[in-house]
Amino acid sequence: MKRFITFEGIDGSGKSTIIREVAQRLKQDSYKVMLTYEPTDTPIGKTVQTCIQHHTDPFVTTFTFLADRIQHGRQISQWLEEDYIVLCDRYADSTYAYQGVQLTEHMEKPMHWLQELSDHLIPQPDRTFLFILDPEIALQRIQQREALIPFEQVSFLRKVQDNYLSLATTKRFRKLDATETIKTLTDLCYEDILK
Repeated sequence: MKRFITFEGIDGSGKSTIIREVAQRLKQDSYKVMLTYEPTDTPIGKTVQTCIQHHTDPFVTTFTFLADRIQHGRQISQWLEEDYIVLCDRYADSTYAYQGVQLTEHMEKPMHWLQELSDHLIPQPDRTFLFILDPEIALQRIQQREALIPFEQVSFLRKVQDNYLSLATTKRFRKLDATETIKTLTDLCYEDILK
C-alpha cells in the first residue's frame, strides 16, 4: 500500500475534486487519512499566495514556496510516522512545473536547479497522479472562479503541462486522462493506492 500520494496537474484539471473523493472513500473504509495541500495555510503558505497574486519576482516566489514545503515536509513525515495515508494536493512537482516556466527567462534548466535545491530536504511521494487535460478545456472549467491568478492563462498552462510531462518519466508517476469521469478517476486512484 502507498502511504504518501501527491496529486498534480494544471489548474482546472480536476485533481482537487478527485483527491477529496479518494480521501472520503479511504476514510469510509476505515483508513487513517490526512488530506493536505500546497501552498499551505500557514503564515509562510499565505505569503506564497500573496507572492502569486502580486506578481512577485519569480525567485522570491520560488524560495517562499520552498520554505513552505520544507516546513510542510516535516509535518508530512510526522503524519507518516503516525500511520496516516497522506494525500497532498500539489507538492514539489508543482513548483518544478510552474516556477520552471517562470524562471526560464533567467536561467538554463530551471527545473533541474529547483530539484537540486530541495529534493534531498523533503519526503518523497510513493505515487504521483498527474492529471492531463488540454489547457483550453481546463480554463473553461475554472472560468467561474472569482479571480483567476496570473498562472491561469492558456499559453502559460501549455508550458506548465509540458514541464509536468517531462517530469513524469519515473515509476512514481501515473498519468491520468482528466476527461474521464469523476468515478472512473476516483476508482483508478483508490485502487492504485491500495496496491
